[in-house]
Amino acid sequence: MGFTFIHAADMHLDTPFEGIARVSPAVAAQLRDASLEAFDALVDCAIRNDAAFVLLAGDNYDGAERGVRAQLRMLRGLERLSARGIQTFIVNGNHDPPEGWSAVKSWPEGVKVFGHEAVESAAVEREGVRLATVHGISFSQRTAGENLAARFTRASAPGFHVGLLHCSAGVNTEHESCCPTTVRDLQAAGMNYWALGHIHKREFLCEGGPWIVYPGNLQGRSAKPSECGAKGAVVVEVDGGQVARVEFAPVDRVRFVVAPVDVSTLADLPELRRMLVRRLEQLRKEHEGRGLLVRAVLRGRGGVHRDLIRAGAAEALCEDLRGECKDMEPFVWWESIQDATRPNLDIEQVRKRGDFLSELVKVAERIGAGEEERAAFFREVCANLPAARLQGRIPEPDGGVEAEELERAVMLALDLLEEKTDS
Repeated sequence: MGFTFIHAADMHLDTPFEGIARVSPAVAAQLRDASLEAFDALVDCAIRNDAAFVLLAGDNYDGAERGVRAQLRMLRGLERLSARGIQTFIVNGNHDPPEGWSAVKSWPEGVKVFGHEAVESAAVEREGVRLATVHGISFSQRTAGENLAARFTRASAPGFHVGLLHCSAGVNTEHESCCPTTVRDLQAAGMNYWALGHIHKREFLCEGGPWIVYPGNLQGRSAKPSECGAKGAVVVEVDGGQVARVEFAPVDRVRFVVAPVDVSTLADLPELRRMLVRRLEQLRKEHEGRGLLVRAVLRGRGGVHRDLIRAGAAEALCEDLRGECKDMEPFVWWESIQDATRPNLDIEQVRKRGDFLSELVKVAERIGAGEEERAAFFREVCANLPAARLQGRIPEPDGGVEAEELERAVMLALDLLEEKTDS
């Protein structure tokens, strides 16, 4: 008998968004409700696909002190699933360990919350036929460093076997290590499918033998790479005891989008503004029906660079665009405009000129390979540039200066000095 199940993780219900300031009250209200509405959409997705069960792989809430609003919303969603005969299997993650406070004292029929003492197994049955067995264990602070996957073993029961776990598998530097394990350990447990949580970027660590999947979080919460783009769950179809199809189902209500913009052909700020408006039109079509938080990253060389290095230019442009978007529905909020452009200078030609600028290039190249030398040179360059020009463009040295930062400082110095020479 074939069946379908839904795998979701890292809902962080009713959690605040990170790094978002000064949004309008209307946008703030939509941000506050985004994670809850994404969960409602997940429930709709399960019902629409006639799922046999739903898997929630930890970090369902953002903290041990779970908000009442989040708990009640989750309870209502699970009640809807139960009423349709859809079972739900839940493990706790490092953000919502089992000892956290709960306003919900009992769960609807068909909801299984796995404990943290041992791996438990639960059956999924339809019409007297066992479709699958779900094995799970919740995260516990006591087992933060333990490889919990090593505790899983396939039972003798027939049908499809699923492992449900919140853990770190493989290498991901954006997230702290949590019950670390390896793909080899997961493969050794004999599962048909591993439903993992903790990593917010959608990842398929193994596609068959078994499937090992991170669905990512339901709703992006910042402009970090792992939080950007479409977010949701995976819909898994099983036929003949094997995974037949795995499909991503977007359920997010708000999206963070980082939009690279090449300014090489642009002459001035009005031209750049027109390009950003056109780019936004494309993004709205691409992400139809969702609120957008847009970060534009400006790259390339061209005439507009000279305008952008003026104090507050990028910020003023961003404010102007926000004003134009204030009545858009779904909402659009320009999160920031980041200037990573470069002056339109031929470094090779500058090196050959034999003037002060050529000496600056040569000195920078000589010290570019050493971290200590780079840090010293970086501080010297910054000390001799107008503070107004530096604001928001070059970070304060913190003991270690990357080669990219040195290049940025040198290019800014060259541009400013060249501008003085031209005038």
